[in-house]
Parts: sequence; structure tokens; C-alpha cells
Amino acid sequence: MTSEDQRWMEMAIDVCRRGIGAGQSPFGAVIVRDGQILSCSHNTVWRDHDPTAHAEVRAIREACAQTGSPWLEDAVIYSTTEPCPMCFSAIHWARIRRIVYGAVIADAGDAGFRELSISNRQMKSLGGSEVELVEGFMAEECAKLFDEWKSASRGSAY
Repeated sequence: MTSEDQRWMEMAIDVCRRGIGAGQSPFGAVIVRDGQILSCSHNTVWRDHDPTAHAEVRAIREACAQTGSPWLEDAVIYSTTEPCPMCFSAIHWARIRRIVYGAVIADAGDAGFRELSISNRQMKSLGGSEVELVEGFMAEECAKLFDEWKSASRGSAY
């Protein structure tokens, strides 16, 4: 891991906190390619009344719109929590080469989210995905976001 990885994960944590402050669920994601930010998003499921408005999916949509391409080869996504199966699939389809995440799916489940207990490692193996996984990066800081969200009393999990 590099100082750049820490920089981008800290940005994902910051955008997650902005989402918590806006009454949204505690998830943040940043997509970077060649040292440049392509997108930075938090979960907006509640705001948009859209169960697919996860931070990773929103970040992919924004990055693709910015680049004018559905493919994000050589990009890295930093996510405060291990992407759910839907988000992992979107990352795979977008051809993002690397996922760096902090908290794990079980942490989200413990916070009350209805997570499917299929890890990114299992998704990668079952689907034959080439995406590189960097698991548990800044995990403690990322897992604390669930406590911050609970303390904010912003409602329930989705």
C-alpha cells in the first residue's frame, strides 16, 4: 500500500461522512486513474428512492460520464466497505482493475444492512474476474463510519 492509497481512501471516508451528514447510508467511494480523480460519491439510496444508488455504482456512473466510455481500464476504486455483489459486478463490467476497501460485508450486516454474505473474494473466484482485491485497507477507520452513522440517528438501514 502507498501513501496515494491512503490519500484516496481518506477521500472516500470524507465523502462517506458527507453522505451521513446528508441523512444517507454510510458508504463512500472514489475512482482514480493515473493519479487523477474520476469521481467521488456517497450512497444516495434514501435521497433518490433508488436501491441501486450505492456509492460504487454512482461513482462508476459519474466516472463513465466524465470519460465518455463505459470502460474504466486501469482505474482503481476505493470503497469504505467491501462492495456488495451488485457493486462488485458493476466494477467488473466497468473493467476497473483494482478494488481497495476497508470494512467488510459483515460489518455492514452488523450495522443492520441486509447484506448478502458473498465476499468479493468469492465473487472474483466464482466469476473468474481479473480485478485485483486489496482487502481491509484502513479497516478500523472505515468500520467506525457505521458507529458514526448510528450516532447520527439518521434512520434505518435499507
